[in-house]
Amino acid sequence: MLNPVELFIGLRYLRAKRRTRFVSFITLISLLGISLGVAALIVILSVMNGFEGELRNRLLSMSAHGSVAAADGTTEQWESLIEKVQAEPGVRAAAPLIQMEGMIQSGKDLVAVMVHGVEPGYERALSGDMINMVDGSLDVLQAGERSIILGRMLAYDLGAHVGDAVVLLVPKPVGDGTLQPVLERFITRGTFEAGLQDHDAVLALVHVDDVASILGLGAAVNSVRFRANDVMAAPAIARSLQAKLGNDYTSSDWTIENGSYFRAIRLEKTMMSLILSLIIGVAAFNIVASLVMVVTDKTTDIAVLRTLGMGPAGVVKVFFVQGAVIGWAGVAIGVFLGVVLAINVPTLVPILEQFFGFQIMPGDVYYVTNIPSELESQDVLVIAISAFVLTSLATLYPARRAALVNPAAALRYE
Repeated sequence: MLNPVELFIGLRYLRAKRRTRFVSFITLISLLGISLGVAALIVILSVMNGFEGELRNRLLSMSAHGSVAAADGTTEQWESLIEKVQAEPGVRAAAPLIQMEGMIQSGKDLVAVMVHGVEPGYERALSGDMINMVDGSLDVLQAGERSIILGRMLAYDLGAHVGDAVVLLVPKPVGDGTLQPVLERFITRGTFEAGLQDHDAVLALVHVDDVASILGLGAAVNSVRFRANDVMAAPAIARSLQAKLGNDYTSSDWTIENGSYFRAIRLEKTMMSLILSLIIGVAAFNIVASLVMVVTDKTTDIAVLRTLGMGPAGVVKVFFVQGAVIGWAGVAIGVFLGVVLAINVPTLVPILEQFFGFQIMPGDVYYVTNIPSELESQDVLVIAISAFVLTSLATLYPARRAALVNPAAALRYE
C-alpha cells in the first residue's frame, strides 16, 4: 500500500530539472511510444474485425447460415423438413437447394459453373434481401422454362446478356455408378452481384425443379438451408437440429463450410497483434532505460531517504509510482486515441485519400472499396490490460536496483 510520502516523491521525480532534461525526453518518448502502440493495435484490430464482418456478409450473401440434409445426400419430403427447421428457435427462414457442377457455354466460350437449384418463393425469404440483382429478379425462375440467372462476372466472361441462350454441360449419375454428360439449353433471364469472386464468377441460379429433372432426383433435393436471426447463433442451431432429427440427417453451418477463410483472418489478426505489440515492448524498454538513468542520477537522494528511515520496499514503491504513471498515462492516451480513430475510420480514410490523391482500395481491383471498421470492447480491454501489465513489469528492475543502493557507499564522498 502506498503512503503519501512515497507517492509524493515518485510524482516529484517526474518533473525534470535542468540537468535531467535528457531523461525527461526519454520519458516523453516512452509515453508517446506506448500511446502509439496501443492506438495502432486498437485501430488495426478494428479494421481486421471490419474486414472479417464484410467477408462473412459477402460469403453468406448467396449462401445460408447453415444446412440440414439427409445422410445419403438425397433429401425427400423437403417441405416437411423445412417446417421442422423453421420451427427451431432462432431460425428466420429456410429453403431447398440442389447443387450441380458443370461447364457453361455461350458462343465459343466454355467456363466452369456451379449451379444452384432454388425455389424462388423460399429463396426470396431466405436471401432475397442479400442478393443484388443487376438485371431481372428471382421471379423469372419458373419450373420448366429453363431460365437461368448468372453471376455478373460469369456473364461478363461468357459475353452473355439477358435473352441470350447458354448451354450447360453437366455430369448426370447413371445406374451403374458412372457419370453421363448431359447438354441442356437455358435462356439468360438476369444477372446478380454478390460482391465476392467465388460467387460472381462461377455461380448460376436455376429453378430447383429444372435441376432435379436434369439429375433425375424427382422431387428430392440435396439439402435444406436456413438463415438465423443471429449469424453467430447458427452453429448452436445446427447442433440442436442434428440432435432433434437424429442420425438420419446431417447438419452443417457457415463456420464449417467457410472455416478456411476465417482461420486465415484469425491468423492475420494474431500476427498483426504480435508485430504491433513490439511497439509497446520497445516503449516499455524505454521506460526501463529512463528509470535506470533516474536511479543513477538520484543515488544520493535514495541514500538520504534510506538514512531517514525509508525501507527498501518504500524505495521500490517510489520508482514504481514514477514508471507506472508514465506507462499508465501512455495506455490511457493510446486507448482514447485508438477508440476515436477506430470509430471514425470510414470518415477519415476518404479524407486521407483526397489529401494524398490516391485510393487505397480501388474499385477496379477490390470488391470492397471502403475500409470497414468494427470496434469490439473485448479487444480494447485485452489490449489495455496487457499494456498495463507490461508497463508495470518494466518498472520492477529499476525499482529493485534503487532499493539495493547502499546508503553508506553512496554518501561516503558527499
